Amino acid sequence: MLKTVLKRILQCIPTLFIVMTFTFILTRMIPGNPAATILGPQASAADIAAMEVKLGLDLPKWQQYINYIVDVLQLDFGTSYMYNQPVLDLIAERIPNTLQISLVALVVALILGVGAGMFSALHQYSVLDYVLMILALVGVSIPIFWLGLMLVNVFSVELGWLPPLGRGSLENGLWDVVSHMILPCACLCTIPMATFARITRSSMLEVIHNDSIKALRARGISETSVIWKHALKNALPPIVTVLGLQIASCFTGAILTETIFSWPGMGTMIVNAITNRDYMLIQGVVLFFALVFVLVNLLVDMIYMLINPRVSYEGGDKK
Repeated sequence: MLKTVLKRILQCIPTLFIVMTFTFILTRMIPGNPAATILGPQASAADIAAMEVKLGLDLPKWQQYINYIVDVLQLDFGTSYMYNQPVLDLIAERIPNTLQISLVALVVALILGVGAGMFSALHQYSVLDYVLMILALVGVSIPIFWLGLMLVNVFSVELGWLPPLGRGSLENGLWDVVSHMILPCACLCTIPMATFARITRSSMLEVIHNDSIKALRARGISETSVIWKHALKNALPPIVTVLGLQIASCFTGAILTETIFSWPGMGTMIVNAITNRDYMLIQGVVLFFALVFVLVNLLVDMIYMLINPRVSYEGGDKK
């Protein structure tokens, strides 16, 4: 297994290099001059030129690229133009806020989605099965930005039940923190929850009709034991695979969600960085998200190999 993990890690290096290269190219294609953005509309041409020298933007693009790669290899992600702070410090400051809503949304989506999928599979072709699967189809299809705006309009503007923006503080009580999280988490968990429901139903239906499950029932083993100890265990591999994808999707989905709800996390920060042409911050945040994708996929592969013995450590099925 260690050999496989090392092999996957080595395979991730080209991926990260490609991400770094494309991010560098795309940031330089953003219209506008970072130096002019920092100094404001009243800045003179001489001031802008001096700021470009200070930021290293006067150098040829190829030299800026080489400097960027060399700095990253030394774990130096640069200094943000907008905040005038190291990019790593800004990421460390904002990542707990993003993790807060992402993990809560993922846990809620996993519990409700897997539960709904199991219920649908065990009550196949019932009215509730059709209702749950229609809701799941709507859930995976609904645009997250539209859902966020509708949640704010209904529960904050019309009903006034929940705060629409910001992040609560424990100084104002636990409910202040929870109430500010409800709408962002509800928005963020919709697509993963619907995805878990559909995948779980499909996987469970395939398992519960297997001869091995029928044999367990014929031996008189209780239905509860058959479902929870045997059927669910055999249905886990596809769910685990989807879980890995949804962990990464929650991070990317947080970009829109945090923007809609003014949540002070990574998503809000990268949107502000793009608006202000903050090349270093954009490059650092995108590389961080790419690293999260890579590590999550590596972890999912390891878990998959552990729960499914039929998969060999070299990536193929055991014969």
